[in-house]
Amino acid sequence: MKRIILSFLLVLFIHSYSMAAANLIIRCDDIGMNHSVNLAVKELLDTGLPINCSVMFPCGWYLEGINILKEYDNVSVGIHLVLNSEWQEYKWGPVSGQESVPSLVDSNGFFFPTRALFEANKPDFSEVEKELRAQIERAIRSGINISYMDYHMGTAASTPEYQDLLMKLAGEYQIGISRFYGEEDMKSIYAVDFHCKTDSLIANIKNLPDTGTYLLVCHIGKTTPEMNALTDTHSWGLKEMSRHRQAELDALKSEAFQSLLKKKKINILMYDQLLEEK
Repeated sequence: MKRIILSFLLVLFIHSYSMAAANLIIRCDDIGMNHSVNLAVKELLDTGLPINCSVMFPCGWYLEGINILKEYDNVSVGIHLVLNSEWQEYKWGPVSGQESVPSLVDSNGFFFPTRALFEANKPDFSEVEKELRAQIERAIRSGINISYMDYHMGTAASTPEYQDLLMKLAGEYQIGISRFYGEEDMKSIYAVDFHCKTDSLIANIKNLPDTGTYLLVCHIGKTTPEMNALTDTHSWGLKEMSRHRQAELDALKSEAFQSLLKKKKINILMYDQLLEEK
C-alpha cells in the first residue's frame, strides 16, 4: 500500500512539469565502471548537456568518476545499486565485504553475473539490505551530492520486497529513486546497430509526444583497448560492446540531437530538481 500511495503522489507531482511541454531525463549508467566510461562522461558533460549520472560504487574506478563529476554543474549524481557483475574477466564484489554477505557472492567472492544466478543462490534479504546500505553510505562519504538511486540490471528492484526496501532506504537517506517519479521509458538505442544509433535517437526524439515526462537511459563509453576487452556473460550480450558505447556517446554529443531538443523545446530535467521540489 505504501508503494502505491507514494507512486501516486509522485505521478501527481511530475504532472506539474508535463503540462507545458515534454520533459526528458537523460540518465547515463555505469559511471565508475572503468576508465573508458569515465572519459566518455567527461566528454558528454563538456557539451553542457544536463545529464544524470549513475555511479557504480563497488567498482574500482568510482573515485575517478566522482572526481570528474565534481567539476561540473550540469549533472545530477545517482547511485547505480549493484548486485551483479556481468563481464567474463572483469569482476567486482560487495562494498560490505564478501564474508558479511555470503549469499550474494560466488565462490570467488564476486557478485553473480546474471540475475538468474543471483536468485538461484537464494539471497538473504538482510544481506541485500546490508549491501545496499553500504553502497549508499560509500556514495555519501564520497563528498558529492547524491540526488537519486537506481538499479544495475534491475536486480535491486526485481521483487516487491526489494522495491519496498528501496523506498525505505530512499526515505532514510533522503534521496530519490529513478523511475519512481512517473517517468515513461523512452525507446532505447542500446541494441540498435552501432552504425545507426544517432539516426535512431533522432527518430525517437522526433516521435516524442509534446507532453509527458520521459526517461532516456544510456550506456556510453570510449572505444579503447580496456573497453574492447570486455565480454558480456549473457548469451544475449552485445558483441563489439566498445563500439556500441562509443556510438551512444556520439549520438548524445551530436549537433543533430542537441539542436532537435532545442527545436522541440524539450525540457531537460535532472533528478536533483525533482527531489528538491517533491
